[in-house]
Parts: sequence; C-alpha cells; structure tokens
Amino acid sequence: MIVVTGAAGFIGSCLVAGLNEAGYNDLVLVDDFSRPDKTPNYAQKSYSKLVERDAFFDWLAQEQASVQYIFHLGARTDTTEFDISIHTRLNLEYSKSIWEACVRYGIPLVYASSAATYGDGAFGFDDEDASILPKLQPLNPYGDSKQAFDLWALAQPKKPYQWVGLKFFNVYGPNEYHKGRMASVVFHAYNQISATKSMNLFRSHRAEYADGGQLRDFIYVKDVVRLCIWLMENRKVTGLFNLGTGQARTFNDLAKGVFKAMELPAQITFVDTPKDIRDKYQYFTEAKMEKLKKAGYPHAFTSLEAGIHAYVTEFLNTTKYF
Repeated sequence: MIVVTGAAGFIGSCLVAGLNEAGYNDLVLVDDFSRPDKTPNYAQKSYSKLVERDAFFDWLAQEQASVQYIFHLGARTDTTEFDISIHTRLNLEYSKSIWEACVRYGIPLVYASSAATYGDGAFGFDDEDASILPKLQPLNPYGDSKQAFDLWALAQPKKPYQWVGLKFFNVYGPNEYHKGRMASVVFHAYNQISATKSMNLFRSHRAEYADGGQLRDFIYVKDVVRLCIWLMENRKVTGLFNLGTGQARTFNDLAKGVFKAMELPAQITFVDTPKDIRDKYQYFTEAKMEKLKKAGYPHAFTSLEAGIHAYVTEFLNTTKYF
C-alpha cells in the first residue's frame, strides 16, 4: 500500500491520479474528508481505503506492515492564516508524528516543504547550501511551520531510510477549484478573463521592476507528480530539494499565456499592491535545481506557456479534474 496524505487536496489528489496512471491502485488516501467541495478531487480515483486524518496513526499502527511508502502532502496551506497554533498542530506536530512513525516502521517518506521557507529571498534559493537554512526568515506562520519542520528533520539522529523534503515553488494546475483565494494565479487569471475579458496585475512599487515584471518560478502540477513517482522508484535519493522549474517568469508572461490559451487578445491593467502586503511582497523567486539534477532526475520541466495551455484547454475550459 502507498499512503497519500492531503489526498483530497490539490497536489495530493493529482498525485493519486498520477499514481493510478502509472499502475498504482493500492492506495490509502488520508485527509479531512468533511468538505464536499473537495470530493470531486478523489471521487473517480482508484484506491483501497479512505482514512480520516485524525484516525491515521491508529490505523497505521495496525496496518504498518503493509505500507510500502508515504507521501505526506497534507498541510494547512493558507498563507493568510495567522493563528500559529493551527500551523503548529497540522504542519509541524503532525509531520513530526509521521516522521517518527516512518522511522519506527521502516517506511520511506516524501513530504511537502515549501519555497515559503525562503522568505523574501535575501539569502537566495539554494538547496545545496546548508549553511543558509537556519538563517531563513519566512514571511508568515505557514512558512515558519514549514521551516521549523525542515530544521527539526535535518537535526534528527534517526531518519527514515529514504526521506525527501520538497520545497514547492508556485504550483498550478487542475484540482485546485476548492482553494478560493489560495488557488494559483493562473486559476484566478482564467476566471477574471472569463468574466471581464481583461486581467488586473499588481503594479510594481520598486523601480528595478516594471509593472507586471515581478518574477516567480511557476511549476505545473503534473511535473510535481512525475518527480514524486520517480522518487518512489529511486529510493537512494534522499534529502531536502527545491521543486520549481529553475526559470523565473513574469506575471506579464503568465497573463499573456492565459489570454493566448483562451484565444483572446491580451488586455492587462495594473492596480496598486495592497498596502497590508506591500512590505512583504516577493518580487523574485527562482528555484536552484542543480541538486535534483545531480541526484539523477532525468526529466525536463514543462514551460509556463505549455503548462498554461494544457491547464486551460484540458481542464479549466470544462471544469475537468485530473
């Protein structure tokens, strides 16, 4: 059995779909399954069992001999949630319990970290330079919780025989319909363009960046899925890795890509970045990807234009799920 936590969510449900496509159907899906808006993410998938998040450790104690792998993608991902206790319970303490269970039962583990750990990028985005890790200063409690777990994991004397933490950059793609304001910019651009035939982007408040010239490393969710499956099939790979494309792109590029995929002329306007987030707004993120390449990962990443086109034409136009 393969366990996927966060299996009703965006990336988790896409991983379940990818595992099914690769022939893996003996899956245990773990999540809080109380939200009906997330049900379509897993309703048509092949799996063996659904396990509620709070019952998972009791279930694992009984079934651990049959569990071959754990993908821990479940988390509170709302970057605007400032109740530290929620992030501590769901992102830090729950993850520690999964780590300790993997050590106890001899189960390999892939878990979701985040590029939010890098904060404003003052120390760069280098996953090979271990010396910068304790210096990183995330900009919100979500990032703090991910950073705290990364540091805790690295400090543990006992580790799963394979463990991989993935610092996800800006992931976009199908199955994020339920995420509201936390959905990707591609998703929001599509909906805004559908409604108004135009797209608002944040104006730049720094002279070195043009309006809409702020840069992010956007990665298509199917690339995330492909890497996760590759890690499961290459269990000598271990450690903390960035997961982006390694190429930052502007919001102008993204917006133009959505217009093109929708076969509409680009109509982009600019609005001021809200004052309450202006001081913490990231103008540049770009994953350094050399560490993953050195580990032997052989696949190229989908370009922003190709990823947007696939997302729009294969999923958003019909509200289809992966």
